[in-house]
Amino acid sequence: MIAAENDAISGAKVGGMADVIRDLPPALACEDIIVDVAMPNYGYIAQSYNADDIGTVAVKFGANIEIVSVAKMPRPSPDGNTNLNSQVYLFEHHLFNSEGNQVYSAGSNDRPFADDATKFALFNLAVAQAYIDGLIPEVDVMHMHDWHAGMLVMLRAFDSQYAMLKQCQCVFSIHNLALQGIRPIRDDVSSFAAWFPELTQHLTDEQKAHLSDPRYPNCVNPMKMGIELSDKVHLVSPTYANEVLMASDHQNGFFGGEGLEASMLDKHNRGDIVGILNGCVYEKAESELTTAKPDKKTANKSINQLLVKSQDAVIKWLGKTDSARSVDQIALARLQQWQMQQINQASSIDFLMTSVGRLTDQKVLLLRQPYPVEANSAGQSLLDAMLIELKRLKPQGVFMLLGSGDHVIAKEFQLVASRHSNFVFINGYDQHLSDELYQLGDLFVMPSSFEPCGISQLLAMKQGQVCIAHGVGGLRDTIRDQQTGWLFEGHNLAHQAEQFIQVLINALSLSNEQPEQYRQMGIAASQERFSWQQVAKQYRQQLYS
Repeated sequence: MIAAENDAISGAKVGGMADVIRDLPPALACEDIIVDVAMPNYGYIAQSYNADDIGTVAVKFGANIEIVSVAKMPRPSPDGNTNLNSQVYLFEHHLFNSEGNQVYSAGSNDRPFADDATKFALFNLAVAQAYIDGLIPEVDVMHMHDWHAGMLVMLRAFDSQYAMLKQCQCVFSIHNLALQGIRPIRDDVSSFAAWFPELTQHLTDEQKAHLSDPRYPNCVNPMKMGIELSDKVHLVSPTYANEVLMASDHQNGFFGGEGLEASMLDKHNRGDIVGILNGCVYEKAESELTTAKPDKKTANKSINQLLVKSQDAVIKWLGKTDSARSVDQIALARLQQWQMQQINQASSIDFLMTSVGRLTDQKVLLLRQPYPVEANSAGQSLLDAMLIELKRLKPQGVFMLLGSGDHVIAKEFQLVASRHSNFVFINGYDQHLSDELYQLGDLFVMPSSFEPCGISQLLAMKQGQVCIAHGVGGLRDTIRDQQTGWLFEGHNLAHQAEQFIQVLINALSLSNEQPEQYRQMGIAASQERFSWQQVAKQYRQQLYS
């Protein structure tokens, strides 16, 4: 597997791809498939894990010969499984290193993907050369993940130096079609011609057609390369595999093929698109699940501990900055208010609504939609409307949202947090805090505009938390409407917002009027199983056969 992320390695996770690269190797090992992973070193991994240097590769990249070091180590074992015979190959070059050892570079708005595209173009070239040179032993399947590995699929197809790679089956997994790594063909230091000048000269018109973006003909699209030039394309849920065959309509809230629907449809018509849902790791068997609802005293104690942990996380972030952010000060003040209410048992929190995720339009576009609830309520959003309904139906209920990402979205949520006493927006990410929110929440909110698979809903369900989610992608494939959660739909953004509010009212009303039925939904959610073992069987049968 060739991937940018790997959650088996500390600090190498950004999105759901990292969970897949962590969890698949042990599951595939049960199917007698050994998985090695190639990834950039990002300036720290080999040193942190005492990886063994196994050599260097020399590649012609642009006008220069670049030397890339290669190290190898056994797969770290966060799951305790040390008998996989699975290796991680780490590629070291100064272009792979970002400030703070980040996986991705922030880049600039006027040159999107510039630094990362150059990074992954060289990384792909180095992996191809390491395979040719024998630093990486021969394999049966090369499995590329997202646009970061699209250039490797292209080198396999069009560069005669790497024709040997055609002996391996090539599978290309798409975790998020919206991010495609598009860069100019030429006239930029981060462009296809700058990276591969000789190859650019020798490409035929037919080959160029496989590389060029359908919307920007003067640009190359690594995601398109991966789709068109691989043997099989894998989407991370069956519903998402169908959605990407249709053109996106962003204005009406539909995210489909994102400009690549023609390539996807062609692949689909050849029978080479496969939708396999990601799995989840379950610590408990169904027979071990607890169905007892904690008493009020126990619940209050847990909420108190959550409020303390939340404050600790915010204080930790404040300690890393020279000046206090308003968003953190608002969060701290609100958390302290809630703590005081907990002391007064009569007004303690009795319902916790939660959300954990990145602040991107993929995840929260819907919450940002204008949604006037009352007369003279200019400037209100769907998030405001949510909080008003929560206050009306659950006067002692609160909503905690943990997330980081887009600064504009963070500013909007900060303003909402200042207006509503039942809302805390914690602007950052903390693993222990997110675990607590999954465990203690009564209702998890996931209004994603699109969701290739989604892991947050799986983690919430695993802990017996009922979910409200948009009926798209993997959310539709994992949540059974009105049995393990609620799904909403809508033919445009305004309609989706209306349906979301209606479903929220239904959920809160059921909790009030039929608490036992609501509790049983949570138990049913916790008993769902999307096991990696089952996923691995599908990989063997549908991707690697």
